[in-house]
Amino acid sequence: MHKIMRFFLGALSLLGAGAQAQPPAADAQLSRGRYLVATSGCNDCHTAGYMQKDGQVPEAEWLTGDSMGWQGPWGTTYAANLRLLFQQIDEKIWLARARQAMRPPMPSPSLRAMSDDDLKAIYSYVQSLGPKGQPVPAYVPPGEKVTTPYFDFTPKNLPPGK
Repeated sequence: MHKIMRFFLGALSLLGAGAQAQPPAADAQLSRGRYLVATSGCNDCHTAGYMQKDGQVPEAEWLTGDSMGWQGPWGTTYAANLRLLFQQIDEKIWLARARQAMRPPMPSPSLRAMSDDDLKAIYSYVQSLGPKGQPVPAYVPPGEKVTTPYFDFTPKNLPPGK
């Protein structure tokens, strides 16, 4: 009887150890999404103060957008609050949107170079953070008045022909 009991206890401990050693697929996808967000520069624009604080912004504040504008010949754009945006769209819409050209300074070519699995991981991670923050200001077309601070990307002193 003791041998049977030890066998079952040993088998149970092995099952438990195996389950802990391999995280569920969902956890792996969230980890991958977090990694991609952290290494692809998403926070540089979509998290207020991230660059100025050398990335020392709590994860709870990530991807809540920024009211600092990015102005150039395209007008003035603002880095969206992805945590609110991703609550309003599903994964299929995100995949389609990530494949489209976007206004600067969004690195659209970088998004288009990502695999669907990478984009799905980003979507899952941002979704897991939950909604937080406020919407950012709306896009301002070229020549219209901007009332927020902005970075000016208007080319100056270009040599002729550039």
